[in-house]
Amino acid sequence: MKQSRRARRLQRHYRRMHRAGGLNLVSLMDIFTILVFFLMVNSSDVKVLEQSSQVELPQSTADRRLTDVLTLELAGDAILIQGRTVATLGATSADGRTIPELAKELQVQFSRRSGESVPPEGLPITIMGDRTLPYATLKTVMRTSVNAGFRQVRLAVEHKPEESPRG
Repeated sequence: MKQSRRARRLQRHYRRMHRAGGLNLVSLMDIFTILVFFLMVNSSDVKVLEQSSQVELPQSTADRRLTDVLTLELAGDAILIQGRTVATLGATSADGRTIPELAKELQVQFSRRSGESVPPEGLPITIMGDRTLPYATLKTVMRTSVNAGFRQVRLAVEHKPEESPRG
């Protein structure tokens, strides 16, 4: 039997409206992907210094967490700032109290950060030095940093859990 145009339209409409609903998985996957990236970025409360294999940090039971500041690394005979070699450890000034190339680079770094509000106690700097580094060399590097305006000197250490007392 031949159906009228109206009957065919009602039948199409009925089939379309009574179909099982579908779930759009593409947008759901997008939402979960964004959620995963958000959680990965924001859940990390551990700061890790990018450490070269040449520097073996001393161990400490300090609990203060690392903040994002200028990093000075003493690797072998080289002095690196943010991973870029700026001076050598043997190149001290005539009086032996500072390192001129390091002071020059620190002045450049200080001028870049001077647009921000510089606290009265100076800018922070983290020094990563090998545990076998002589104290006199470390003292020269720290003195050069302080003279350049980086007065909040922090020494990077490897966290060692405290030993529980046996009793």
